[in-house]
Amino acid sequence: MPSSPLPGWPLAPPAHGRVLLRPVEDSDVPMARELSTDPYVPLVGTLPPDAGPQEALAWVERQRARHGEGAGFSFTVTVAATGVAVGHCGLWLREPAHGRATAGYAIVPSARRKGYGADALAALTQFAWTLPGLTHVALDIEPWNTGSVRVAERAGYRCEGLLLGHREIAGERRDMLRYTAERPRRADPVVTQASPAPRGTR
Repeated sequence: MPSSPLPGWPLAPPAHGRVLLRPVEDSDVPMARELSTDPYVPLVGTLPPDAGPQEALAWVERQRARHGEGAGFSFTVTVAATGVAVGHCGLWLREPAHGRATAGYAIVPSARRKGYGADALAALTQFAWTLPGLTHVALDIEPWNTGSVRVAERAGYRCEGLLLGHREIAGERRDMLRYTAERPRRADPVVTQASPAPRGTR
């Protein structure tokens, strides 16, 4: 049983720029295996480093279970024109009673510096605003990760400050930059800078 009820999956997959987000499928195993070759991705999630086929499939199954568990929404990032899977992103509703969620994303190494990360984060954030009561989406980035900083800024996120020792990664407490997007007021246009210039991403 879910720990907290969540809305159903969107009838129309979220999209922005060149990407479309869809639910995670078994066919995403090759994408998951490539993600696992990035030395940082396994440190901040449940995907093992250099995952084999069964380990990648187990990760896919965990992602597919997130919604039923009440954790949030787990998406595969695909190229809208081709359907090719190029990464993963998620919207995690850890404080729904307070109108807050957190976002995460990763693009496979072979598809970076093409703007997919910023487009995916923009699509994820626009989807967030369709959920009743949600007012803020937060994103934590290590200060050295300039690629992810650029992605967040291009997707319309603003830096709120540095959180000292905020998260434990690889057995040590690390500082994190907190980036936040706020639900636009009705009179405000939804403005992002995603798509035009290729950028790197984590």
